[in-house]
Amino acid sequence: MGQIWSPENKFRKWLEVELACVDVLAERGVIPRAARVIREKADFDVSRIDEIEREVKHDVVAFTTSVAEHVGPESRYVHYGLTSSDVVDTALALQLKEASEILTEGLAGFLKVLERRAHEFKRTVMVGRTHGIHAEPTTLGLKLAVWYEEARRNQRRLRAAAECVRVGKLSGAVGTFAHLDPTVEEAVCRSLGLQPDPVSTQIVQRDRHAEYLSALALIAASLEKIATEVRGLQRTEVREVEEYFSAGQKGSSAMPHKRNPVTSEQISGLARVVRSNLLAGLENITLWHERDISHSSVERVILPDSTILVDYLLARTTRLLEKLLVYPERMVENLNMTKGLIFSGQLLLDLTRKGVSREEAYRWVQRNAMRVWSERVDFKSLVLQDEEILQHLSRSEIETSFGLEHQLRHVDAVFERVFGG
Repeated sequence: MGQIWSPENKFRKWLEVELACVDVLAERGVIPRAARVIREKADFDVSRIDEIEREVKHDVVAFTTSVAEHVGPESRYVHYGLTSSDVVDTALALQLKEASEILTEGLAGFLKVLERRAHEFKRTVMVGRTHGIHAEPTTLGLKLAVWYEEARRNQRRLRAAAECVRVGKLSGAVGTFAHLDPTVEEAVCRSLGLQPDPVSTQIVQRDRHAEYLSALALIAASLEKIATEVRGLQRTEVREVEEYFSAGQKGSSAMPHKRNPVTSEQISGLARVVRSNLLAGLENITLWHERDISHSSVERVILPDSTILVDYLLARTTRLLEKLLVYPERMVENLNMTKGLIFSGQLLLDLTRKGVSREEAYRWVQRNAMRVWSERVDFKSLVLQDEEILQHLSRSEIETSFGLEHQLRHVDAVFERVFGG
């Protein structure tokens, strides 16, 4: 990914745009004899571009000057009818196209790991938590299925955003095609694998790039969501999952016992950078008149950084989940920690189904539940001694209310929705 944003590749893409324009102009008879010479000789030298730019203070002028030094007299037809942003924005679309292909591949690999591990832990029962407090039983597989479906949405968002920035423009200084025909733009873009921007000013409008950065920010946010969950479940008091800890790895310079979720914390931290870059991308939408360059310097940072970071974060999170250590026995311990309270909702429904008003049933269930919190006694034992509840539910019905099978009977149906047959 870093190579895409290297000076060498950037200038190579600029030259690709210039030469595509030369080819189209040659086909139309504008520069028929010069085209072959330009194609044969066109090249540049990055260090020479840097040297020229120190003097002229303009990167595209420095680039075209370096190319002219290689081409010779025919170089007068290089950059013919173009303005700087025609080349820069069209080439940027080519760079983003390359970056998107790598990110798409990374997302596909990430989805494969999520799917495999979701099926692996489809029936691994654990307690679900809301507000950080035990709620009702779930499975680790369902948790992974939620992440999988979110990753698929991110996959669709990235595809749409990549298509949105896959546009070029050769419409000139203010977008009026004053020096080239719109059909030249169409032909050049077609040869580069891009769509012509239907209408532009001197630049492609930056809402497109903001949308792309938004897709990257959403991917990063989803990865941080996963990392945060791993961190929460790895806490010593919970310890239901754990990052892989390799032989010889050290968790602390002072405490030899430490096994810290450092990968998850790194993912959480770097995701913040990607999200903050989106804000800069949104700020780039508003420019003066047909263009200023306040967006340009920003994009030299946020587009390389965001694509590189998301590529890295995808790889790190994929590896995190691929090697994640899972402790089902600990999950069962935690599930039983609240002595059956996680079945209070089912008990409430079973009472209402027997004709008890919801308010009355809630009062009966809650009074027993509160005793569990304060006295640390078994919830089901208390319920089996509650005469008002026993008037409506038999002992066998109460046993069913406290069963995992009933709670998790629709896991297969959810997996069918997410993963299909």
